[in-house]
Amino acid sequence: MANEDKKDFNAMLHKDTDMPKIQIVKDEATIKKYGGERMFFAPPITYDEIMKTVPYGKVITVGEIREYLAKKNDADFTDPITAGIFVSIAAWASYQRTEDETPYWRTLKAHGELNPKYPGGVEAQREKLEAEGHTIIMKGRKNIKYYVKEYEAVLFADIKE
Repeated sequence: MANEDKKDFNAMLHKDTDMPKIQIVKDEATIKKYGGERMFFAPPITYDEIMKTVPYGKVITVGEIREYLAKKNDADFTDPITAGIFVSIAAWASYQRTEDETPYWRTLKAHGELNPKYPGGVEAQREKLEAEGHTIIMKGRKNIKYYVKEYEAVLFADIKE
């Protein structure tokens, strides 16, 4: 995303969409990659609600949220593109609010990776996670990425909306 300071992310978060919905995928490569043809789309507010349930000291991945939503809605998988976008919208919407904070920094990318698209980038997310007791490690030489060390041990598994 760009020009975050000019966007109203809370409006985006609450925008009336044609979601939730299930779409039947016909592309064989997609079906093979995700293990089925029933793709679920959740609205942005659903991601925000789930992200709010992750307690202090715990983390969750976008993939875990997607798996939960697919199972809950009798789908084979949840669309990965909108999931990533909607998690970022939830993060920026929380950042723009003065109350009702969403602890977005606890939602990680795959393999425990920090999200550079969050407000303040990985530096701000790192600071918040370290304040909650997590150790952040760096991987790579040229394309450096940051991860929560041993994130699997602190994964939040009790998702409730």
